[in-house]
Amino acid sequence: MKKKITSVDVAKAAGVSQATVSMVLNKKYNVSFSKETIQKVERAAEVLGYQSPGRKNRRASRSEKLIVVFCPTLTSPYYSMLIQGIESAAKNQDYGIFICNTQRDPKQEERYLRLVRTIAPQGIIYACNPSPELQEDVQELSKKIPLVVISNKEKTTTMDAINQDNTVVGRMMARHLLELGHKDVAFISPPLTRRQWQRTMRVEGFVEEFAKEGLREHVLIRSADPAVDTVIPRMDSEYTMGYQLTKELLREGKNFTAIAGQNDMMAFGAIDALQEERKKVPADVSVIGCDNIFYSGIHRMALTTIEHFVVSKGRDAGDIILRKITAAVSDCEELQPTSLYNVEYQPRLIVRKTTGYVKVKKHKKKNN
Repeated sequence: MKKKITSVDVAKAAGVSQATVSMVLNKKYNVSFSKETIQKVERAAEVLGYQSPGRKNRRASRSEKLIVVFCPTLTSPYYSMLIQGIESAAKNQDYGIFICNTQRDPKQEERYLRLVRTIAPQGIIYACNPSPELQEDVQELSKKIPLVVISNKEKTTTMDAINQDNTVVGRMMARHLLELGHKDVAFISPPLTRRQWQRTMRVEGFVEEFAKEGLREHVLIRSADPAVDTVIPRMDSEYTMGYQLTKELLREGKNFTAIAGQNDMMAFGAIDALQEERKKVPADVSVIGCDNIFYSGIHRMALTTIEHFVVSKGRDAGDIILRKITAAVSDCEELQPTSLYNVEYQPRLIVRKTTGYVKVKKHKKKNN
C-alpha cells in the first residue's frame, strides 16, 4: 500500500517547519514568507503529490465563475473604459469580475498575485503591463491559467495580449500638429519612470515625427515628478498634472503654439491653464489629447484626440479568456491546439475644436 504523503514529508523535503508548510499551502499570507520559501514548499508538495486535507475537490466544486482583473488605478477614465469592455464580455457568459487595484505598487501587485492562488479564478486579465520585477511570475502563471495582458509595448510572443504601439500614437499626434503648421510644441506627461516606460514610447514617437522635419529641438517635454506615481491617485490627478505642467511652461515663458497631452485628462488640465492665462484654444495654442474618453466628445469640450478603441480592447481581452476557459474544459483536451492570441487596433485621429492652423504673426510695417 502506498504511503500517504503528509505535511511532515513536505516540510522535510522543503527544509522548513511543518507550521510553515501548513500556512503556505493554506494561503495564510497574513504571515510574511519570502517568494523563495513559498516556491520551495509548493514545489515539494507538487513533487510528492501532497494534498491538503479538505481541499481535494475545492476547485471542482466551486460554482462561482470568476475572472480577476489587475488594474493600476480605478480613478482614470481610461481604465474605467477597459473594465466596461471586460465586464460586457464576462456578463454574456455569466462570469463575474474581481478587480485588484494595484495602485501602481509592485508590492501590492505581488500581494494580489498571492491572493489569486486562494481565489483560484478561471482567468486573469492584466489591464496594463505587469511590473518589470514580476514579469517572470506572471509569465509562469499564464502557463497554468488563461491570462491576457492589455499591453502598451511591442508584440509579445509569450502571452496572449491586446497590443498598442504607443510610438504610432505619438507619431499620429505629432503629424496632425505638423500638418497644421505647428513647429514649436510641448508634450506633457505623467512621470516618465522605468516602471511606466510605456508612456515614454508615446513621447518618443511624437519626438521622432518632429525630428523627421528637422524640428527635434523645437519639442518641449515636461513630465510630473516621479514621486507622484507613489501616491494613491485621486479622480483629478491627471487633470491636475496637465494643469500644473502647462502653468510651469507659461511661467518660464516658453515658446509653443501647441500642446500634446499624454492623455485626454491632461489635455483638459492644459486647456484650463491656458484659458486662465487668457490664451485662446485653438487660436493661440492648439491642444491634442489621447484616449477619446467620453468627456472629449462633449460639444463644449470638443477635444481633438486619438481613438484607440479602449472599450473594444477590454471586450477582446474578455473574449480571449472565455475561449481559453472553454478550450481547457473541453472533453477532447488532447486535441486542443496551442494557441496564442495577439490583437492590435489601428488608432484613429479624431479632429475636433481644440486644434487649428498655427496663427501667422503679423509684422508691423516700417515707416520710411
